[in-house]
Amino acid sequence: MSISVTELEERKTGKDLYSYQKGAIDKIFKSFEESPQDYHLLYQLPTGGGKTVIFSEIVRQYLKHHQKKVLVMTHRIELCKQTSHMLTEFGVNNKVVDSKADLSDQADYSCFVAMVETLNNRLNDDKLDISDIGLVIIDEAHYNSFTKLFKFFSQSFILGVTATPLSSSIELPMTDNYDELIVGESIESLIENGFLARAEMFSYNVGLTSLVVGANGDYTVKSSEDLYTDNDMLSKLLQAYEERSKGKKTLIFNNGINTSLHVYDTFRRAGYPIAHLDNTNTKKERALILKWFKNTPDAILTSVSILTTGFDEPTVESIILNRATKSLTLYYQMIGRGSRILKDKSTFSVIDLGNNFHRFGPWGDNLDWQRIFKSPNYYLDSILSDEELESNFRYEMPDELRKEFANSKDVYFDVQRTYVESIRNGESSKVVLERSIEHHAKICIENSEDVYDALGLAKMLGDDIDFRIQRYTKCISKSTYNFVEWLKGDYRKKLNSYLRTNFDDVFEAIHGHPPED
Repeated sequence: MSISVTELEERKTGKDLYSYQKGAIDKIFKSFEESPQDYHLLYQLPTGGGKTVIFSEIVRQYLKHHQKKVLVMTHRIELCKQTSHMLTEFGVNNKVVDSKADLSDQADYSCFVAMVETLNNRLNDDKLDISDIGLVIIDEAHYNSFTKLFKFFSQSFILGVTATPLSSSIELPMTDNYDELIVGESIESLIENGFLARAEMFSYNVGLTSLVVGANGDYTVKSSEDLYTDNDMLSKLLQAYEERSKGKKTLIFNNGINTSLHVYDTFRRAGYPIAHLDNTNTKKERALILKWFKNTPDAILTSVSILTTGFDEPTVESIILNRATKSLTLYYQMIGRGSRILKDKSTFSVIDLGNNFHRFGPWGDNLDWQRIFKSPNYYLDSILSDEELESNFRYEMPDELRKEFANSKDVYFDVQRTYVESIRNGESSKVVLERSIEHHAKICIENSEDVYDALGLAKMLGDDIDFRIQRYTKCISKSTYNFVEWLKGDYRKKLNSYLRTNFDDVFEAIHGHPPED
């Protein structure tokens, strides 16, 4: 599919559609015409592809050619209002059915927009006449809250739309509630044709084995807060921002309000312009924060999932996933917040501090949505566990730090291989740490003129030391918190001692002459 520049500039209002959107509408109506009236159809399109535009045009055409009414369901009030505005743009006179809505004039409307919980209450109270509803459209259909309402619409054509046709609950797969999936344009195609920005992914390996999976299948807020409020993790976040996102308009996603507040304090102390947003903010506070974020070029906004849907700010240049998730949908939603294009924006940065990139693959990977829809368990079972992911990790020095060790050919030390060799040779496992210390000392001395330079470089190796200790404790199957912390401190002391005692000898062995006085 090739999109002309003319077509890209063509859409001035919500009424103009791109060719792939028109194609989707044709497919959906074809299914509608060929299927029974109670058919359940699911349509997939990536975030930023224009799902609301597509189904608004579907509503317009449906009402023009049919004598029945339409109901659009959303799961959040913001989406409710946005959908209503878009439908109005398309010339569809609609009524929002919220908790305060006066339904005495409902006969005057042929289209209703409602939040799922409010609608459920109104239907159970018999306040809304749905006898003439021929088409029900469900936005963000992967949320399971909608399925309880299906019983009210046994004679209606149901169209669910989602970016990720994978149910939010393992127990309730989408294939149980939908008869067919139509897969829309891929992320890669939308990027190639200038509809979405390309993600530049940067992944920082993080130890996640302390995280606990809750009843909903994702990591619990409590275990996430314990990990991500740790000083080391906050330092890693700040370092990652400074390496990859400094000066860019940045969204930071967290799993927990406490974590977001810690992030806010950390960045504020470092002198960066940052605001915090969560679901406890009032409407007025939220509006002010989002206005500030929109108008501040290098603004940072730290939040808790609240901006994953119903939030559209094309000026976002960087996304930081300061959390891990087991949800493919959430992974795509968070990254999708940075994918909107602008005249001078064709790429955006994604910093992953939750091993999500390793778990799900690159954003925009051509996933087989049909297979995921039909066999969700097959897909979910293929996702690697955190232990498996971490066993494949290899510590990579950040670019700026690697420059400090420019004279060293190889700065990587394979703890696992050294451990296996030591066991085979009948040696104590302690030799692994001894050899690691010798290797660290060597690369420090290779890049130093005197022992003080070497000690300074050793201080910069904190992340690498911690990574090696974690690898080592996994090898020996002894990883209590106190033991690991003691090992980290002991390692640093021994490295400094080794440098002071052996600097001259190692320097001469490397350079062929003693260090100059």
